[in-house]
Amino acid sequence: MTAATGAKPKYAVFLRANSFGRAMALAGFRSEYALAKAMGLNRSTVKRVRTGELMPGPGFIAGALKALAPMAFEDLFEVDVSEG
Repeated sequence: MTAATGAKPKYAVFLRANSFGRAMALAGFRSEYALAKAMGLNRSTVKRVRTGELMPGPGFIAGALKALAPMAFEDLFEVDVSEG
């Protein structure tokens, strides 16, 4: 809860699309299919997150951090906090 309003903050995680694309290339992934396979996800999920159609969930975030190591969470994602 925030002191001013008494409302709980809401958090949203967004992909840093440009950084994600660069990290993908640096890691040697030439296609979304190859990256999705390394992340343990469907290619359509990777595409939908990259285009902003879908917000990244825990599986996407964990898969990205594993496949794109040594990139850090802050390199690939940003957290938006708003008052609920």
